[in-house]
Amino acid sequence: MKIKRLNLYQRLRDFRIPPTVLDNIFSEEKDASILEVAFKSLINDGFKEDEAAKEISKMIFKELDLTPDQLLEDEK
Repeated sequence: MKIKRLNLYQRLRDFRIPPTVLDNIFSEEKDASILEVAFKSLINDGFKEDEAAKEISKMIFKELDLTPDQLLEDEK
């Protein structure tokens, strides 16, 4: 995994995206590239890296129709 992808992976984990979801995304070149482009675009728009990761994590949760709290409940 490239350093930039590893950095993005870790930042998204910091915003509670489950590793299984991230593994699925990053196992597909097309999906990983889309995330990288989105991350770079947010950075270019003036977001800090953590802010960009937070926005992407919100999009992932919205796309999966989940909330971080639901994931905690599922793990119990």
